[in-house]
Amino acid sequence: MIKTKSLGLTLTALLLATSAALAQSTEIRIGVALEPPALDPTAGAAEAIDVVVYQNVFEGLTRVDQNGAVQPGLAESWTVSDDGLTYTFKLHDGVTFHDGTSFDAEDVKFTFERILAEDSVNAQKALYAPIASVNVIDPLTVEFTLSRPDGMFLFNLGRGDAVIVAPESAENNANEPIGTGPFHFVQWDRGSRVVLEQNGAYWGEKPALTKATYRFIGDTATLTNALLAGDVDGTNNFAPEALAVFEGNPQFKVLVGSTEGETILGTNNAKEPFSDLRVRQAMAHALNRQEIIDGATYGYGVAIGTHFAPQHPYYLDLTETYPYDPEAAKALLAEAGYPDGFSATMKLPPVAYARLSGQIIASQFAEVGIKVELINTEWAQWLEDVLTNKDFDLTVISHVEPFDVGIYADPNYYFGYNNADLQALNEQLNATTDDGKRKELAQQIQTIISEDAVNGYLFELAQTGVWNAKLEGMWQNSPIEGVVLRDIRWVD
Repeated sequence: MIKTKSLGLTLTALLLATSAALAQSTEIRIGVALEPPALDPTAGAAEAIDVVVYQNVFEGLTRVDQNGAVQPGLAESWTVSDDGLTYTFKLHDGVTFHDGTSFDAEDVKFTFERILAEDSVNAQKALYAPIASVNVIDPLTVEFTLSRPDGMFLFNLGRGDAVIVAPESAENNANEPIGTGPFHFVQWDRGSRVVLEQNGAYWGEKPALTKATYRFIGDTATLTNALLAGDVDGTNNFAPEALAVFEGNPQFKVLVGSTEGETILGTNNAKEPFSDLRVRQAMAHALNRQEIIDGATYGYGVAIGTHFAPQHPYYLDLTETYPYDPEAAKALLAEAGYPDGFSATMKLPPVAYARLSGQIIASQFAEVGIKVELINTEWAQWLEDVLTNKDFDLTVISHVEPFDVGIYADPNYYFGYNNADLQALNEQLNATTDDGKRKELAQQIQTIISEDAVNGYLFELAQTGVWNAKLEGMWQNSPIEGVVLRDIRWVD
């Protein structure tokens, strides 16, 4: 009897262990620093939304892959007219939303009419302004007519801002997102986690993972402990100052790649004294980029001299436009009428790179007479004060949207830059499809904003992921916002 009981307990233990192993082999727990304010990427600007839902819960007509290339999404194919004004998309058949409703061309039409509506809250509405009409040809064919050629149209259709939503569920997507993706939303425990599970009715290739839990852990020490304890399996962007804990540890893999995050000293160009070019030039000369990169990114950032990603083929190296020169900065301040400098405030969002950069910049500016008061804010306050109300002098922020140089053509954008020549160049860029001409125009725009010192151009934010060594398929680079789950799997 004793032997039988012992054998039964052993078998039970083995079954439990096997069950746990199987669970681990198809489930993942991801630690992320920021909790999204909502879960609808078509109605919010926060990157944290796309981190959870982009290409996981929601899909677009196209999708952007980890190399930044455009791939088919809900559209299996498309044709473009010779004049570049008509795009006809053939949609995948048999696609359903997570609530069981069917996907067809009417959903595409609804999505883009919602994006372009007068009361739209889409953060990138301007990108879709060239769309003159969306016409349903049949349930699986939809035609877009543009008012002008748009060289970024297919890429922009692959952004989180343009994922397809259904009229039956769109109003509730902020809290209960319903898309067509390989994972469906299960629950959101505010302040703690979002849980996704594999969509059993997914129209495409099913992912290896059956469940993904995004845990919100803003504190680096807490996230470090969670990784070491095995409470989370990885994170897409870990604090660079703590990477040494995991480098060389065979239980983890550290993936260092690039992002689209141009980190800038955001400047209120519409406000004195920053409306004076000489003051902005002085600030540019006062910035020691390498010191900022070493102190704020622990050497992982890449210096930039304009608002463009260094890995992009259109990038122009303008880092020497205003080299570090405190004496030149002092002379320009005196010429502008500030021989003793001036005082300013800097509102900083709750991310380490911004607050560390702010401290270093304040110290550098003090050397030329600019006295900076640092004001730490939470995200909601930063979004309201800086992005919405333009109630700020200076800030530090990373713009993670790809190919977003066009924001400098919007005089109502938060840094208040108004240059008619640049606006005309941006219109030409938007209407140009020839790659060589697009590169020429993009580099002209880069040069103008660099020479005008619209903002202080600091560094391109690196992506520094830390993952369990038994995981593969994570994106090393981040050409677009998101933690895409489709290729992640456990390996022996």
